[in-house]
Amino acid sequence: MSQSMKALVLTQHGSLDNLSVVTDKPRPTLKPGHAIIRVKASSFNYHDVFTVNGMPGIKVPLPVVPGLDLAGVIEEIADDVKGWQPGNRVLINPLKPGVGLMGEMTDGGMAEYALVDAAQLIALPDAVSYAQAAALPVAYGTAHRMLVTHNTIKPGDRVLILGASGGVGTACVVLAKKLGAEVIACAGSAEKAAALSALGADRVVNYREEDFSRWAINQYGKPQRRTYEGGVDVVINFTGGDTWRPSLKCLKRGGTLLVCGATAGYDPAEDLRYIWSFELNIKGSNSFYQDDLEALLTLVADGDIVPLIDREVPLEQAAEGLRLIRDREVLGKVIVTP
Repeated sequence: MSQSMKALVLTQHGSLDNLSVVTDKPRPTLKPGHAIIRVKASSFNYHDVFTVNGMPGIKVPLPVVPGLDLAGVIEEIADDVKGWQPGNRVLINPLKPGVGLMGEMTDGGMAEYALVDAAQLIALPDAVSYAQAAALPVAYGTAHRMLVTHNTIKPGDRVLILGASGGVGTACVVLAKKLGAEVIACAGSAEKAAALSALGADRVVNYREEDFSRWAINQYGKPQRRTYEGGVDVVINFTGGDTWRPSLKCLKRGGTLLVCGATAGYDPAEDLRYIWSFELNIKGSNSFYQDDLEALLTLVADGDIVPLIDREVPLEQAAEGLRLIRDREVLGKVIVTP
């Protein structure tokens, strides 16, 4: 068996030009407590854009193979690992115990093989494809924890989702509909708006054509009336930046703003008057846990949800796939098949 493999490698921070596909990356060496996975599918997240750009305060050991999400088959397993064997289909929890995220602190899924801690292994049901599984951890896991685990959405709630066309956004649309909410999805083009309607969104707002906050206030009544009726019940905002203050404005009295990230900036302009005047709740949600991923696999296996995949590309086109995510030209997930 060849001791080298094909992989996408980031050599230095800065731009997507620093990503290259190599054919001579040394294959991982098996260690106690670990398994080597033959990667069948991996997916990109906006987090990979941050990894390529470089993040203040986070020192990534370069060169590194990106890709937090991966699914595949156990190729080799250490003798001290019980309950697993070569040939088992598995989804990998991206968080490597004591190390950090795969694709950031250690090599990730954009390669033919990956070394994982046995604690990261999750059995993959036969009814779930490798591509579906690889779509789940970061995007759907984050959305599941924010909406389901934290019990933040009730049937009939009006839920406005910013960035609804991305990985986490489409996951929020799917899960919020599953929970019985009235979903208002915000997107930046007519094509994405139509696709989100097809995905199940009850209403769509093209934020390039109209102010989403003003639209919500006009549609559902003015929160300034200090009633429990005007405005939306929940805003899901993981963009931050200049969307933060408008998000506060369109919430009804007692409404909730859910946040799990800040792709457009983590230090937004704030207006505390809305928070106390309308008794708003700000609820943070961080990452995901094993039980979120196991619950999602069951939902997919049972046909209750279908992860939205925009396209599947070979490893040679992986950098272009990440560019599409960076430039917000996709709806849902980009899957790479090494």
